[in-house]
Amino acid sequence: MSGRTEIAERPGATRGEITVRECVTIAEFDECVRLQREAFGLPDLELSPRRHLIVARSAGGWTLGAFDGERMVGFVLNQIAVRGAEITGYSHMMAVAKDYQNRGVGARLKWAQRERAFSEGRRFIRWTWDPMQSRNAHFNLNRLGVVVRQYIANYYGTDYSAVGGEHGTAYGIDSDRLSAEWHLDSPRVESLARGEAPEAHGSTSATVSIPPNWIALVREDPATARREQLRVRAEFQNALAAGLVCAGFERDPAHPRYIFYRDKR
Repeated sequence: MSGRTEIAERPGATRGEITVRECVTIAEFDECVRLQREAFGLPDLELSPRRHLIVARSAGGWTLGAFDGERMVGFVLNQIAVRGAEITGYSHMMAVAKDYQNRGVGARLKWAQRERAFSEGRRFIRWTWDPMQSRNAHFNLNRLGVVVRQYIANYYGTDYSAVGGEHGTAYGIDSDRLSAEWHLDSPRVESLARGEAPEAHGSTSATVSIPPNWIALVREDPATARREQLRVRAEFQNALAAGLVCAGFERDPAHPRYIFYRDKR
């Protein structure tokens, strides 16, 4: 297993002293745990502990860290997964220090993850995200080029991260998740990796809107938030059952919405 390989810059990278390399030491894995607490504010039962990171590496996975000098400012964990007979990746966790968020560190880590996966002969990585989080939706769908063909209801049980994870507070919200399919060598992802605009999907077949400020809604009116979650769940599942694929997101400040197209697969 390789050690301190430097990863070339990819689209969205922060310029300067940020480097990306594999985490291999106990101290670096402990920094990954600290970053989870800082970025998500989750209770310990929701964190990926040091042993998880070490075992994942022993089983063929790896954790890439983003470093500003000697300070780790972000990481992404890539676990080994299977899809039929194919060995693939599962991106279980990515965290970025609060003072480095919105500076391209997350994009740098994801493109480095793709490059490392390619070097091992992988062509597919999967992960999940909260469908109510518009920033994640834009990043995953529009900047990385993932597609969604599965909506998973209450994936983890009660969601401690529904309000940004502050103090690990639970508001009784289900942990619904979208399953991101990242086809690393698809024409769309290849274009985005080169920093080019990808080919258009075609005409829109359906849309599903989400609340413009999910965190505020959960904090101020949990009952309405739960009703909205059930609406989004039903509309998503109906669209996917109709043979559509979610492959875009519109960041309208008042009416953010997912965009569905006819699945060409």
